[in-house]
Amino acid sequence: MKKVATRTDNHLVHSFADLWSLKQQSETTVISKARGVHVYDASGKQFLDGIGGLWCVNVGHGRDEIIDAIASQMRELDYYSTFYNLTHPLASELSAKIASLAPKNLNHVYFANSGSVANDSAVRILHAYFNRLGKPQKKKILSRIGAYHGSTHLAIAMTTPAYREGWDSAEELVHHLVCPNAYREAKGMNDVEFLDYLAEDMKNSIETIGAENIACFIAEPIMGAGGVIVPPAGYHRRMQDICQEYEIKTISDEVVTAFGRLGHMFSSQDMFGIEPDMITTAKGLTSGYQPMSATIISDEIYEVISAEGTMFMHGMTYSGHPACAAAALANIAIMENESIPQRVRTSGKTFENGLRGLESLDIVGQVRGSHFMMGIEFVRNKETRDVFDDEIKIGNRVAQAAQSRGLIVRPLGNMAVMSPPLILTDEQIEEMVTILRNSISEVIEGLKKNGDL
Repeated sequence: MKKVATRTDNHLVHSFADLWSLKQQSETTVISKARGVHVYDASGKQFLDGIGGLWCVNVGHGRDEIIDAIASQMRELDYYSTFYNLTHPLASELSAKIASLAPKNLNHVYFANSGSVANDSAVRILHAYFNRLGKPQKKKILSRIGAYHGSTHLAIAMTTPAYREGWDSAEELVHHLVCPNAYREAKGMNDVEFLDYLAEDMKNSIETIGAENIACFIAEPIMGAGGVIVPPAGYHRRMQDICQEYEIKTISDEVVTAFGRLGHMFSSQDMFGIEPDMITTAKGLTSGYQPMSATIISDEIYEVISAEGTMFMHGMTYSGHPACAAAALANIAIMENESIPQRVRTSGKTFENGLRGLESLDIVGQVRGSHFMMGIEFVRNKETRDVFDDEIKIGNRVAQAAQSRGLIVRPLGNMAVMSPPLILTDEQIEEMVTILRNSISEVIEGLKKNGDL
């Protein structure tokens, strides 16, 4: 990665970083400006933002409509809480808007400031729900190997174990099911057989743990930071049917997939045919312009937690913050006025198909994902699917080669991940694919030269 500015953040603790290595560096990369689908470093170099900030800048950078809405709201009402019987106009307006976009059974919205807290809130609410039904033993959570649900103490427990090595979490509450990654887990099974295998794994896990002890199953429609994993067709419907059979609630983690990334405001019902008991979202809710998340709750759950004689003992100072609500409403208005989700159904497929063409390259084992949520898995051998040794840092090599050509992608182990703004033109898509092809080709030549391939 090119160093472009003297290191000035000695007091900043970076996220998911090798802090020891950062301490040795005298310089760091500083992104100082952004506009549209581009960001600029401190020297003025332009980059295509291939990761949309972090899965989140859906409508692109520098949208005056959102910036002006935030500034206007701050002048009118900078802050007030939503505790007790208090609210403010935009918190009420935004909750109604989200309910109108979500599946019809989801009409109640709890706001927080991150996807992690949205997922923690969902589980806390379900625990309270079952307590009030006289089933206090229903506490366990079904998640999946390969999942990513956040980094708070409970959310990281629901996340695949690889993300918490050396860290404690509430892992006693969580059981991880088999990852629905056919490329790695199907082992010769066709799609129907693999789906049966995954369903059997869930049933066996429920029978072993005891349905009377399980509160919920949480799942991303497409797994994000765990490897951009698309489950086999019919997976989510099948898993929800099993959960309903055993009286287990379902949480659809749409922190990444909601608000247009897959071509719909919410993908759970429109793309995967399910009506979960809860949906969590963040990122694209405000396109990253303000930190905000939403836990969307079914009517049935809300009736229980709002019954006479009960208190909702959960709250965050910044829940429904006025500036965040203003950003979200302006962001959603842009998406609707410009038909961005509808456009993504075409442009996203152009992006997806362009990236799939990279599978002709020697080290590209699989390109997977959907629309503007894509990942490239690199392998040493396509037939055996053997991965590169960790010290090769194959994902980092490709990311560095791409960045030198003006494209930021996200390295994830043996993968490179793309989640760009949803407003890419066909020309920008072609440019991004070309940069990736040239970058991967450069890495291949280097591997061959060093005897690593």
